[in-house]
Amino acid sequence: MRFFLLILFTVFATSCKTENSVNRQNVNVDSIINTNKTTNSPSQTTGKIPVYTYEIVNTFKHDSRAFTEGLFFHNGFLYESTGQEGKSDLRKTELESGKIVQQFKLSSDSFGEGATILDGKIYQLTWQEGRGFVYDAETFKPLREFTYQGEGWGLTNDGRNPIMSDGTHVIRVVDPETFKTIRTLVVLDENGKPLMKINELEFIKDEIWANVWHSEQIGKPNHIARIDPNSGKLLGWIDLSGISPDDVERGEENTLNGIAYDAAGDRIFVTG
Repeated sequence: MRFFLLILFTVFATSCKTENSVNRQNVNVDSIINTNKTTNSPSQTTGKIPVYTYEIVNTFKHDSRAFTEGLFFHNGFLYESTGQEGKSDLRKTELESGKIVQQFKLSSDSFGEGATILDGKIYQLTWQEGRGFVYDAETFKPLREFTYQGEGWGLTNDGRNPIMSDGTHVIRVVDPETFKTIRTLVVLDENGKPLMKINELEFIKDEIWANVWHSEQIGKPNHIARIDPNSGKLLGWIDLSGISPDDVERGEENTLNGIAYDAAGDRIFVTG
């Protein structure tokens, strides 16, 4: 089980540096990239990539039992999608207290994943079911379901369309009604290799910020990727090393996963 620390932080640039990449486990994406859709050519992301550090501004209480898979901020509250079969839910929580004020529990066979809010609706993915759910953002009333190819990992939006990840190096921009792929972004690391296991997403100031599942496996523990939403180019890394308290029990699943942006207050929250 993972421990979750919710943190408000700012980032600032440090000197550019290059780090060696480590081979990741290959994931088959042949069934995910639809050649009938417009797919961008892989961006040429080689050479030096900016690496940013952080400053902790504040910390907030967070349910340590929640297996965070999706996170976003809306009208003063944090919304969270949690995973694990039999424990998955969609929840609305008070920022200061961490109290759950609204909750919808998924069926016992569903594994909740990324979530986002768009036009008064909340969209939520599941991991390996190939289906997701749409809720009324105010009442959490289920409105409909949708389907997609491949796995569901992270979810955000650019104000027009949902943007999802599936555990590969491909990010999909999809239609909010049909969830059919409109276009795809192929993300490469600074060495020109596929950046695999792209996970939770957040759209921040015309960039996609992405957690990478177990980023320590590529030599970047606790790093967040900054990605161009038009080209898929890797714009930089945010190094959150040392962000977890020393007394946190670290296990296999103790990894950063959860980014939320408060646009009105220009605040960024992370957890994991």
